[in-house]
Amino acid sequence: MKFWNYIKSKITFLALYVLIFAMLCVSFALYGLPIAAVAYPIGLGLLLVIAYLALDYRKYKKQCEKISELENKISRLTEMISSEKAKSRQRMDYYSVWAHQIKTPIASMRLSLQGEDSALSRKLGADLNRIESYADMVMTYLRLDSESTDYVFAECDLDSIIRSCVRKFSGEFIARKIQLIYKPVREAVLTDEKWLSFVIEQVLSNALKYTPSGSISIFMEPGQVLAIKDTGIGIAGDDLPRIFDQGFTGYNGRTDKKASGIGLYLCKRICDDLGYEISAESQLGKGTTIRLNLSKKHVQAN
Repeated sequence: MKFWNYIKSKITFLALYVLIFAMLCVSFALYGLPIAAVAYPIGLGLLLVIAYLALDYRKYKKQCEKISELENKISRLTEMISSEKAKSRQRMDYYSVWAHQIKTPIASMRLSLQGEDSALSRKLGADLNRIESYADMVMTYLRLDSESTDYVFAECDLDSIIRSCVRKFSGEFIARKIQLIYKPVREAVLTDEKWLSFVIEQVLSNALKYTPSGSISIFMEPGQVLAIKDTGIGIAGDDLPRIFDQGFTGYNGRTDKKASGIGLYLCKRICDDLGYEISAESQLGKGTTIRLNLSKKHVQAN
């Protein structure tokens, strides 16, 4: 099959060869020359053509073998990718079910705590918020790398988003006597409310986690930059450039063994997709300021 495919690919060359020698024969006949005189160059040319075709066919055959080998590799890789995608979908389905299931007892415990106003109830409420936040983090991590990640952009009231995020941590603010300094920013932004809320919640969660006492401020800076500033333990200067890297925990992570280094990484990924810039400014022992530049946005996710 390969040989006949090769011959078909050379049909133009062979036809040209036959045409040239046919022209020679016709020319000899027109001038009355003996046809036998052209037999020698025809035979010599035929030998050269056969030698060329033999060598070229060997090269063609090797190329076909390489192509066949590559096709087999591509086929195996395609099967592996399909298998991994199927496994990824299974994992996604499992964690989706897990996240929904774990929220049921969370909601039940929250209902049980309603009407209770004590130091213990506020602490349990804060712990429930943490558990729910970790469940949301798992889902966000999976969704960011899935093919179904979508963003729905609309003009949203930034104060409504901030208040909703702050409300989730109100019990922790009260229980730990952390002062919240916030005045309405009165800004409207083109964003995906769900994903921006996740970013703000993560930043607030980190601020509360690393602020033993003092305050957390939320305010707007010129150029539609939302700033969240705390008076916590701060971040070491050497660690600051890497805090948005996946899995990086730095000095604070060495003191807090439960740190995962995922929260700020997810914030950076989401901000990139939303078209925002996220940055950090910090000093050890003096606190941290996280800034979200909401002016750099686009209406389509990457």
